[in-house]
Amino acid sequence: MLEDIKQAVIDGNAPKMKAITERALAEGISINDIINEGLIGGMSYIGVKFKNNEVYVPEVLIAARAMHAGMGVIKPLLTGENFQSKGTFVIGTVKGDLHDIGKNLVIMMMEGAGFKVVDLGIDVPTEKFIQAIEEHKPQIVGLSALLTTTMVQMKNTIQELKPYRNEIKVMIGGAPVTQKFADEIGADAYAPDAATAVELATDLLAS
Repeated sequence: MLEDIKQAVIDGNAPKMKAITERALAEGISINDIINEGLIGGMSYIGVKFKNNEVYVPEVLIAARAMHAGMGVIKPLLTGENFQSKGTFVIGTVKGDLHDIGKNLVIMMMEGAGFKVVDLGIDVPTEKFIQAIEEHKPQIVGLSALLTTTMVQMKNTIQELKPYRNEIKVMIGGAPVTQKFADEIGADAYAPDAATAVELATDLLAS
């Protein structure tokens, strides 16, 4: 049954996913197993394929939709005891930048890996990141930019987040961003793609 759930994610079969998840719950399979081995297992598989250029953005979106169909069945049953998320991840596209496709892909992959994600949207000023840190107590903050002109805003945001750097790690990404730039502005990690973002976030939690 868990293998069926995993396969439904990989196939992107949202209608089938709802039925299988309901059946798994009715048969007494634990919520943790459904999430970790089924839903997250499927998204992890897609993540590896995506990183290796064996599947592309449309397949990731379809797989994520199937995963969310399964989560939709489980969410009403979730309590703190039932499922422990890996950690909280706050993400936003920095002020002045209105691009969100890359950010949304990262969100799907992060949720697929078991993170609780707080999406601040696009054109996010530093104050909004600070509010989210104080409210949600994340372990990781993700800054996204697609324009070379808004990369400087990443630098400004990281400087203003200094008082919180003992509590949070900062990850950056976006088409013009590089590891060199991440090192220059003091980011903890640079992710060239959504699948790598998940791996780095997991590593940052362990560090």
